[in-house]
Amino acid sequence: MKKFMLFIGGLIALMILVANIGPMIILGVSVWLLYVIFKQFIKSDSTAGKIGWVVLGLVVLSVTFSNVFAVIGLAAAYVLYVIYRSWKKEKDEPVVDVMDDDDPFTNFERQWAEINQY
Repeated sequence: MKKFMLFIGGLIALMILVANIGPMIILGVSVWLLYVIFKQFIKSDSTAGKIGWVVLGLVVLSVTFSNVFAVIGLAAAYVLYVIYRSWKKEKDEPVVDVMDDDDPFTNFERQWAEINQY
């Protein structure tokens, strides 16, 4: 049942990721453009050039902030990665470590974990 739920969750995350691939691409391009604009702003010597780069940077920044759906797509990609990682995980060892002391509660927990393995 756990694998089925992981499959359904992965399928939903994949559909969300595919639906938001366009905004994610635009977000990546706009972040790259912001980097280029910042570099050109630093290189510019004239005041008019710096004002022009700031105005262009603000326009590209508004395009970047308008891509809220890209953040949802990135979250779906992360959920898909977590589901893939948990799908590959092997069966865990018992939760309780074997201890050498004679504490009755520790021994009970160890024996209970051994019983649940079968």
